[in-house]
Amino acid sequence: MKQLRLGIPKGSLEAYTVDLFKKAGWRITYDDRSYFPDVDDEELSCTLVRAQEMSRYVESGTLDLGLTGRDWILENGSDIVVVQDLVYSKVLAKQARWVLVVREDSPIQKIEDLQGKKISTELVNFTKKYFAERKINVQVEFSWGATEAKVVEGLVDAIVEVTETGSTIRANKLRIVHELMKTNTQLIANKDAWADPWKKRKIEQIRILLVGSLQAMGKVVLKMNVSKENLGRVVLLLPSLKAPTISGLFNEEWYAIETVVDRSIVRELIPLLQEAGAEGIIEYSLNKVI
Repeated sequence: MKQLRLGIPKGSLEAYTVDLFKKAGWRITYDDRSYFPDVDDEELSCTLVRAQEMSRYVESGTLDLGLTGRDWILENGSDIVVVQDLVYSKVLAKQARWVLVVREDSPIQKIEDLQGKKISTELVNFTKKYFAERKINVQVEFSWGATEAKVVEGLVDAIVEVTETGSTIRANKLRIVHELMKTNTQLIANKDAWADPWKKRKIEQIRILLVGSLQAMGKVVLKMNVSKENLGRVVLLLPSLKAPTISGLFNEEWYAIETVVDRSIVRELIPLLQEAGAEGIIEYSLNKVI
């Protein structure tokens, strides 16, 4: 039987990825000592791989498909197919930034001030290329971790570090000088796998269901009954993907309304709907929106 070899990113994205696949329809299970999870699909095999290495394994054909950050694809210079930007989830698809950071009291105000200086980062290749393209001569060294501490202690002049909110940087009395790039999770495929009709069909199945699950995150369905006289007022309050679904009830003077809304607005919306005349309001979660 043919199988598609899927890479699951080990580390910070691991639990979120497994949960996303569960919502999409695949149950992935493993223990802490296993690098080869079980999946309830005979057409799939799974391997846990660090996100930093994922694109290299996909490019080489060791894996057919994987999830990793745009940053690590650029860092590795991998020649792969980006099947899908995962830009819907507040977890998997939030954009992080790689930024140039110095101490608060550093005289460095712009990237040109780094001429002849030393930078520490995990993203060595990208950083070297970034400064070389701007003809700024810097020394870039690999950081094995605790990167912020290196600039705090004065071991380097600056660091290139990934951040989402910048709160950790500020907490360490550091300052962002420049943004090098934005990154988010991407679904990537090996070029030969993408050219294989069976594998491409399987990849497309996974892509469609993952995107559907991501689009459903943070959304709920609201259902309610509304009398004919209050229908207009209630409909005006309702956001939806296109337009709310309205159907007549057995009693010709009443209607059933169903709509998809962001979970974040429900606590304000439900009291307003009730005031406008909606009754029997029901809320439930979604697994997919396709």
